[in-house]
Amino acid sequence: MSEINFMSNAKQGDVIEIGIEVIKFGKSSLTLNCEVRNKMSHETIITVDNIIMVNLDEDGKPAPHGKTKVEYVKDRLAAKS
Repeated sequence: MSEINFMSNAKQGDVIEIGIEVIKFGKSSLTLNCEVRNKMSHETIITVDNIIMVNLDEDGKPAPHGKTKVEYVKDRLAAKS
């Protein structure tokens, strides 16, 4: 994970939203960006430029995940119907 950039503060009682965007699909990894925002003012509270998630096998070694695009739960559920 890259540095966490604190852009503004949140106060007790604020409603926040966390947005995550896939930047890159690797063979065994995904690179994500994250932004935390105040839901009411839309002011950015925190950004994280690179979060790298790696798929591991049973031995803890990187393994291909087979993903090439973002999948949404609603689409997977609709496909099962």
